[in-house]
Amino acid sequence: MPNAYREIFSAPGAKAFSSAGLIARLPLPLTHMGILTMLSETTGEYALAGLVAGTFTFSMAFLGPQVSKAVDRRGQSRVLPLATGVSVIGLAALLLCATADAPRWTLFLFALLSGLMPSMSAMVRARWTEIYRGTPQLTTAYSMESVVDELTYVISPALAVVLSTALFPQAAPLFAGLLLLVGVALFVPQKATEPPVKARADGAGDASAVRSAPVLLLALVLLCGGAIPGMVDTMGLAFAEEQGNKSLAGLIFAVYALGSGLSGLLFGARTPNVPLPRLLLVGVAGTALTTLPFLFVDSVAGMAAVVFLAGVFFAPTMVVIMGIVERVTPEHQLTEAMTWMIAGLQSGVAIGAAVSGVVYDRFGTTAGISVALVAGAGALLLVLCALPMLRTRLARADGTAAVPGPPVETATPVGCC
Repeated sequence: MPNAYREIFSAPGAKAFSSAGLIARLPLPLTHMGILTMLSETTGEYALAGLVAGTFTFSMAFLGPQVSKAVDRRGQSRVLPLATGVSVIGLAALLLCATADAPRWTLFLFALLSGLMPSMSAMVRARWTEIYRGTPQLTTAYSMESVVDELTYVISPALAVVLSTALFPQAAPLFAGLLLLVGVALFVPQKATEPPVKARADGAGDASAVRSAPVLLLALVLLCGGAIPGMVDTMGLAFAEEQGNKSLAGLIFAVYALGSGLSGLLFGARTPNVPLPRLLLVGVAGTALTTLPFLFVDSVAGMAAVVFLAGVFFAPTMVVIMGIVERVTPEHQLTEAMTWMIAGLQSGVAIGAAVSGVVYDRFGTTAGISVALVAGAGALLLVLCALPMLRTRLARADGTAAVPGPPVETATPVGCC
């Protein structure tokens, strides 16, 4: 397994752009939790803090793909500095308004503006795709990126809480802004690995990548799938508190990331000769089925075990989805399409956490956990409906003419074109 990951970093510039990308992607989860912690500390109002933090998250889910669309047209080096600058200015204004006790509408306005933060994980994936398009190494790179995503979402929220409670309330979002500036400043000058702007096909028009049926359906699958870790965030905290030790919630969160990260690393180190649609079905079906044991948990140890199992299917499924997107999306829309996947996931996490909390408050633990079951079933239903279309699109991407009757699955290695 180590050889597979060592191999992808042998490409010139790979270590440099991935390291810079890691610094630049930490601010996203750090900003969300930083805003939440800052406002809860300065105002004492958790509802206001949650709404403003949610405004930032959903703003980025919408604006992030627009930034990536501009990147596809004009290139990373031309768009990223501008988007980063506007986002950091919005974040700085948000900090000033929170400090000066400005009118509340200003908090929401500048949270919206801060959402122009570029999706750096999509930018990094675009560079890996340019280097390894059409090779099994691309699966390994995507797997590593999924694991890095997991790590950032484990490290950043904890770091935000420590910074804003141990130093001063504005410390976490301030640090996030600085990290974003430094990361992008290191990332952009690396022109040798920057994907060139792809020529648009004749008649391609100005349509967004999300208007493509595969991109839209896969984004919705990730929205449903993201609701499951969103439920874990809320119900892990509630369950640990019910068991008399709220601090154990951190263990539950870490175990989920551990399960997903380990499976992602193992998946990326191999090249399964299995059709992508079949892998997608297995991954989403496994994700849905692993929500069922949540209903029978009666201890923190049991919750940790079930959460680990639920995480096992998550990273490989994300890798497979990115592999499908890479193959069915025109090159001139690839960064935008990948950003829609990440936006769908982020939105699902936010929605799952919020809905689980509301349902738990009204109906109790079992009802709150059931949100994950519904989300998993929704994701599986979407995949079952999408499979014929995905098989046809992938066959076209492989240069295989679609024939009447059941769609044909071509058994090509994951990530290969």
